[in-house]
Amino acid sequence: MSTPHNRAEKGQIAATVLMPGDPLRAKFIAETFLTDPVLFNDVRGMLGYTGTYQGKPVSVMGSGMGMPSIGIYSYELYTQYDVQNIIRIGSAGSYTPKAALFDVVLATGAYSESSFARTQSGCTDDIILPSETLNDRLRASARALNIPLIEGIIHSSDVFYRHDDRTNPTYWEALRDEKGCVAVEMESFALFHNARVLGKNAACLITISDSFVDSRVTTAEERQTSFTNMMKIALGAVE
Repeated sequence: MSTPHNRAEKGQIAATVLMPGDPLRAKFIAETFLTDPVLFNDVRGMLGYTGTYQGKPVSVMGSGMGMPSIGIYSYELYTQYDVQNIIRIGSAGSYTPKAALFDVVLATGAYSESSFARTQSGCTDDIILPSETLNDRLRASARALNIPLIEGIIHSSDVFYRHDDRTNPTYWEALRDEKGCVAVEMESFALFHNARVLGKNAACLITISDSFVDSRVTTAEERQTSFTNMMKIALGAVE
């Protein structure tokens, strides 16, 4: 039973799905870490694969950029394909020197100014929490791999290129200081909301790809293939 955005049939997608934003990162994960990966989706170039990791079924699929995109894909995975757990594995910009390039951050909540949750279900919360059970599994996986995690609230923004008219030039600093946001990305608020509405589990691991307090940035190729610590932690949390 396919959808307008996913040609997979029921049974082709595992109960746990890892969701990078970039479909080419999904392809890299499938080809690098999974045993016998099978392509289940390529509609609109949004690649999805199912295979096994250490004998456990797992799927990996791109989400695209932004809350509307991950909102569509995650909702369909939860409602049409019996997916129980989605772990977003993405890139983010750091708001603090405590989160440096290539560090892995585990989201303990997602703050957003977005209207996504209000429009979708009437929810007016500006911070939505992930599944604590799934977060605990990710923490245990990170400990087993001896990979340090930074934990904190992340900012899910609808805007990548923010116009600064100098009336509010330190907006990100206010989010860091007042809301406790350690980094910014564009998807997790919608993912966490869909999971909460549907009684499913969602979590988010992000790797710092650039920083508001450091001029260094990662390349597109590094973002696609070099964030392996985050990938290993997520795969280690699959049950």
